[in-house]
Amino acid sequence: MIPFNVPPFVGKELVYLKEAISSNKKISGDGIFTKKCNLWFENYFNTPKSLLTTSCTHALEMAAILIDIQPGDEVIAPSYTFVSTVNAFVLRGAKIVFVDVRPDTMNIDETLIEDAITDKTKAIVPVHYAGVACEMDTIMEIANRHNLYVIEDAAQGVMATYKGKALGTIGDLGCFSFHETKNYSMGEGGALLIQNEKFMERAEIIREKGTNRSRFIRGQVDKYTWVDIGSSYLPSELNAAFLFAQLEEAHKINDDRLYSWQAYYNGFKELETQGLIELPVVPKDCKHNAHMFYIKCHDIEERSELIEYLKENKVQTVFHYIPLHTADAGLKYGKFLGEDKHTTSESERLLRLPMYYGLDPESVHKVISHIKQFFESKYEELKSNNKKVYLL
Repeated sequence: MIPFNVPPFVGKELVYLKEAISSNKKISGDGIFTKKCNLWFENYFNTPKSLLTTSCTHALEMAAILIDIQPGDEVIAPSYTFVSTVNAFVLRGAKIVFVDVRPDTMNIDETLIEDAITDKTKAIVPVHYAGVACEMDTIMEIANRHNLYVIEDAAQGVMATYKGKALGTIGDLGCFSFHETKNYSMGEGGALLIQNEKFMERAEIIREKGTNRSRFIRGQVDKYTWVDIGSSYLPSELNAAFLFAQLEEAHKINDDRLYSWQAYYNGFKELETQGLIELPVVPKDCKHNAHMFYIKCHDIEERSELIEYLKENKVQTVFHYIPLHTADAGLKYGKFLGEDKHTTSESERLLRLPMYYGLDPESVHKVISHIKQFFESKYEELKSNNKKVYLL
């Protein structure tokens, strides 16, 4: 079986884990490796402040606290995303206003955001799907004009850019994920990137259970105490050690994934030209990170047939999000503004293919070959039965 995902592993993770345990004798948070990860993000992504967290979910929760989300506030977000994107704000009492996505990138449609703004709107939460940037210039211009915060959900966007700027560093706050399915992993983990300097000191406090412990460690106060709300958002030093080994090889991992992505794209171009599938779109101002490779089938029935066919041929593939506005909680805690023109229909066509660091060219070739065989046999059968072949 060609698996859908294999967590990244470069080899030095075990060395750093041993170092954290044996040499540093530090396995709780904010040790040497945590600091190395934060410094790496700050230097590489040119961001003023980075804080490693226990997950991207928790980074988003910290963001919701920092911008002071209150009951009755509204937050604008796409429905085509993971539940953590909106849960962080719902937990603080916000109502989510969902807007439609663009069919080319599956990102929030920036042209629909302004119509969703009311006097209750507090923030916009763009999600950079598949590591391809949202149209951030337009989003930031709208946010600045209406005095709104922008929280980037860049869970899938590490190493990707928009007009040369790292995703997660364009809005007021940015949130990364280092879950085992992401390009760089610490098993479970994330990071909060802070551009707006007014949030820096409070973010440390919230992350340290509402205490000023970080200031105490730096010698800025002679004791630390409870000063604000917060929670345990600080990851283990073991997780940080595991991640740092991969950050040292960030370009190697990125190049490897981009090679597989391009091989898929080149291999499927003929099927797209024939109108049998659609391929991902990367706008010219965006540099993606090959977080995923997907194709779009004609409809949900065809996608289901293809998933089963590939499973029979030992290839594991998955579809992605069920739109949040159709879920029970989505109906309770949010509303969809305007017409669902693309979110549901496009989500039902999208199929994610195996993509991970170390995916060998032979496996990529097998996936391409099986998918080509599926469409060749399917449409030859339709033609022989004088049935109409629907092209995209």
